[in-house]
Amino acid sequence: MSDLPPQNASGELGEDNEGRPGIPTLADTGVENAATEAVAAEADTAPESPHHAGVQGDAGPASNRFSDALRQILASSGLLTVLAVVISLVISGVLIAATNAQVQAAAAYFFGRPSDTFIAIGQAVGGAYASLFQGGVYDFTAPDFATGIMPLLSSLSFATPLIAAGLGIAVAFRAGLFNIGGQGMVLIGGAAAGWIGINWHLPFGIHLLVAVAFGLLGGALWAFIVGILKARTGAHEVIVTIMLNYVAIYLIDYLLQTPVLQAPGSAQPKSADILSTALLFPLFGPQYGVNFGFVLAIAATIYCWWLLNRSSLGFKFRAIGENPKAARVAGMNVNRVIVYVFIISGALVGLAGAYQTLGQGGGGITDGFDAGIGFNAITVALLGRSRPWGVFAAGILFGIVDAGGYAMQAANNVDINIVTVLQAVVVLFIAAPPLVRAIFRLPAPGAKRKPGPRQIRKEAVAK
Repeated sequence: MSDLPPQNASGELGEDNEGRPGIPTLADTGVENAATEAVAAEADTAPESPHHAGVQGDAGPASNRFSDALRQILASSGLLTVLAVVISLVISGVLIAATNAQVQAAAAYFFGRPSDTFIAIGQAVGGAYASLFQGGVYDFTAPDFATGIMPLLSSLSFATPLIAAGLGIAVAFRAGLFNIGGQGMVLIGGAAAGWIGINWHLPFGIHLLVAVAFGLLGGALWAFIVGILKARTGAHEVIVTIMLNYVAIYLIDYLLQTPVLQAPGSAQPKSADILSTALLFPLFGPQYGVNFGFVLAIAATIYCWWLLNRSSLGFKFRAIGENPKAARVAGMNVNRVIVYVFIISGALVGLAGAYQTLGQGGGGITDGFDAGIGFNAITVALLGRSRPWGVFAAGILFGIVDAGGYAMQAANNVDINIVTVLQAVVVLFIAAPPLVRAIFRLPAPGAKRKPGPRQIRKEAVAK
């Protein structure tokens, strides 16, 4: 006789109701199996109407496939992103209504005439979002299509640097690294591109390509500092990138007060005008805001998609992002890959810096030309789920919000800070997927459909 406790039918140790091993369970005595067989036999003989089967979720294969597809859609990250934007619009609408003077005046006599308050809320929120659409997508009051589409092209101009910088941040995110140094990389890349555009005299076309290349190089070299420190010393990339932001800010401020960047004979911290041969030329004419930089943003998106999804280097990026220890065991040089990640990430963010100096009409370099793009790019990368085409769409969305926000402020006297609140709330809900699922009662990822009676019967007979 063995001293080991008895085992159940599946080979596991039996447990009593209090979890103590060694006491037979129903499965051990065969009672549970007998009950299962009785239920299965009764289910085989009992008639089963189609209506009853549908209620229990035990429909045919086509219905099961439809249910599984619907469940996958409801649990997808794309739907969560859309719903997060919807919630953000609702919350921003509440803020617009709460700060509107007409709504406040009507609310004073709400219990006397409640309809006035609701009408005022509808006019305030509806008018604000209509202005946002007309200022960022299409102006229906325009006399022709060419004039009506100008807001969308202006939005693409706002979106271009956000797309480029967002791609750089997203590449780092996919590798499990947090690049918070977008501001510094934008400044260094933009300064490098601007210096070439001011001081080098090259033919049209070549001058622009060389200036953009130096912008990429400037951002890549600045990010290389982070990568080498992370790989060689283990320094945390968040701390290093944040500190390098301050270094870049004060370095550019110093250079703008020295002959390196300052315009000759000027007492202001401003460079000379960039030569016309180095400017990003407009795609559809000077009256439209979008220029060749948007084409570069599309090319950067295609490159990032290929890099992350089709190249061996991108596979290494994703591998160390998932589990750096497993990647090291698999033979990958994790430290070298980290350096590559930051170089590519910095180059993409440097492209945004080059756009800021070469695509703004050639007025020269001033302090603060980064315009907060380095930090807004983090928001764009999060909203795009760190996927190249998701970042592209998120950048266009934020470009529409930025361009339409000014129209909303001018037409409806809405505080421009509401636009910033909208962006912040989007990030809040993007960073909290369980909250969005709880609000809309969506299934969690990986949740499986509960088996119907027929599936249970098949499993019981198989056992």
